[in-house]
Amino acid sequence: MNKYLDISEQVREALAAGKPVVALESTIISHGMPYPQNVETALNVEKIIRELGAVPATIAIIGGRLKAGLSPEEIDYLGRSGSAVAKASRRDLPVLVARGADGATTVTTTMMIAAMAGIRVFATGGIGGVHRGAETTMDISADLEELAQTPVVVVCAGAKAILDLGLTLEYLETKGVTVVGYGTEELPAFYSRKSGFGVDYRMDTPEEIAKAFHVKQELGLCGGMLVTNPIPEEYSMPEDVINSVIDTAVAECAAQGIHGKETTPFLLKRVKELTGGESLESNIQLVYNNARLAAKTAAALAALEENDRG
Repeated sequence: MNKYLDISEQVREALAAGKPVVALESTIISHGMPYPQNVETALNVEKIIRELGAVPATIAIIGGRLKAGLSPEEIDYLGRSGSAVAKASRRDLPVLVARGADGATTVTTTMMIAAMAGIRVFATGGIGGVHRGAETTMDISADLEELAQTPVVVVCAGAKAILDLGLTLEYLETKGVTVVGYGTEELPAFYSRKSGFGVDYRMDTPEEIAKAFHVKQELGLCGGMLVTNPIPEEYSMPEDVINSVIDTAVAECAAQGIHGKETTPFLLKRVKELTGGESLESNIQLVYNNARLAAKTAAALAALEENDRG
C-alpha cells in the first residue's frame, strides 16, 4: 500500500472481504456547493450507498495524507472550509502531501486515490472536459487524461454543461475511453437529459456495465470507463434555458479573465445565481441518482470478482 495513503477501517474491511465500495470526490463538498447543503448532500450520498449494500469512501487529502474514507467530522470540516481548501488535481498532489496540507480531490485525484486503495467504482456529479474556446485557451480538464489511464468506472451525469461537449467526446474517443449511456443513446448534459451528441454504447443494467469493465480488466486494457447517467426527468432543466444561462456565465468568465482551475467553480456559481438556485437542486438530485447506479454497479462487479475467486 502507498505509504501516504490512509484507508478507513470500514473501507479496508469491505475491500478485504470483497464487498462493494464506491469512491466519492470531495471537491463537490468544498468547491461545488455552498454550506450547509454541501455537507448535507455528502452525508446523504453516503447514506444512499449504504442503503444499497455498498460502502462509501469519500476521498480527500487531510494533513498531507491521502484519505480513502472520511469521518462525518472530516466531511463537515471540508464543507465549512469551502474554497479555503485547495482544489487538488494531479499536479497538486506531491506538493500538498509534502507540505502536510489539505486538499479537496477532483475527479482526477479521486480516481487516482481510489485506484491506489483498490476501489473500482466512483460516483460524481459531472466530469470536466474540453472547455468552450479551448482551441485558443487550451483549457482541457485533467479528468480526460485520467480516464484514459486509471482503471476506475466513473458514474456521472455527463460532462458538465458548461463545456464543449462535442470536443470532449472527440478527446475521449482519441484516448480510447468507452463512453456508456445508462438507458440512453444520447450523452446527458448534466442539468439536462439531452445534448444532441451520441454515446458509444447504451447499457440498461448495472450488471451489463460491470461485465464490460470486468472484461476490460481481464483483457489487460488500461484506463477507466465513463458511465453517463441522465438526471431524473423531474429535475431536468430545458436545454434552451440552461444553454442561455451558460452562455451568459461563460461570457462573464471571459470578461473577468478567469481561467484554469478557477473556471468551473465560477461558472457553477453563476449558473446557480442566474437560475435562482434551481441548478443547485438539480445538481444535488443528479448526484444522488449517480450514487444509486454506482452502488448497484459496484455490487455487480464484486459479484463477478467473487465468481472469479471460485
